[in-house]
Amino acid sequence: MNWDRIEGNWKQLKGKAREKWGKLTDSDWDQVAGKKEQLVGRIQERYGISKDEAQRQADEWARMQTMEMHDEREHAGKRG
Repeated sequence: MNWDRIEGNWKQLKGKAREKWGKLTDSDWDQVAGKKEQLVGRIQERYGISKDEAQRQADEWARMQTMEMHDEREHAGKRG
């Protein structure tokens, strides 16, 4: 999933992101607002990890969201 889609679907995806990065505060989430660079910066800061590692985590999370959305659409098509 590209980050434009994540930003556009942020209200739905924010809960899943909160599950992954529980150390981020409500204020952090408000500032992130689906923007990748903001998320990477907050992960880096709260978890004390490198920017590269925070970037890797964000990219992996985005890939998982893409897979889940694809699976949900595929499953819905089989029901219809």
